[in-house]
Amino acid sequence: GLMTEWLKGMQTGSAVLLGIVLGGMMAVDMGGPVNKAAYVFSTTLIASGVANPMAAAMAGGMTPPLGIALACWLFRSRFGAEEREASKATAVLGLAFITEGAIPFVARDPLRVIPACVLGATVAGGLSMAWNIGLQAPHGGVFVLAIPNAVNHVLLYAAAIAAGTVVTALALGLFKKRLPAAAAAV
Repeated sequence: GLMTEWLKGMQTGSAVLLGIVLGGMMAVDMGGPVNKAAYVFSTTLIASGVANPMAAAMAGGMTPPLGIALACWLFRSRFGAEEREASKATAVLGLAFITEGAIPFVARDPLRVIPACVLGATVAGGLSMAWNIGLQAPHGGVFVLAIPNAVNHVLLYAAAIAAGTVVTALALGLFKKRLPAAAAAV
């Protein structure tokens, strides 16, 4: 259709913007309607031979749980023992492209966690589009990297996801307050 033609014809600048928007949408509500809209838009385009938005959406969707898990490891004083323990499972969910793994952390501290997740996801999605990464699979997380021809630039894709993960983790370190020593030690 027209929209597909327009998207295919988008210049790099617009493509990066699209990646930023899709990545951010994936992280706004973690599996809610905004996330689903970005996901459905991207999966629909795979059928039309446009695989880059899917890569951006998946990178954006993997970043929140991965960034939270990294933050729990880097900034231990900002998370309770229970959260740090839970972050191990959150990391696995992130690798599997299950953005919902971030929800327990969002529920506890939405005003700090959501912006941090969106920042990282926009970086991951934007880089994914800037580096012209195409993803032929609508799901799979890190496992698609092992499927021949599912991703056209495996190392760059991993780098985009890693960059988003680090941005989210650093933002969480910045935004979240240190817990009182007693709470952090429990």
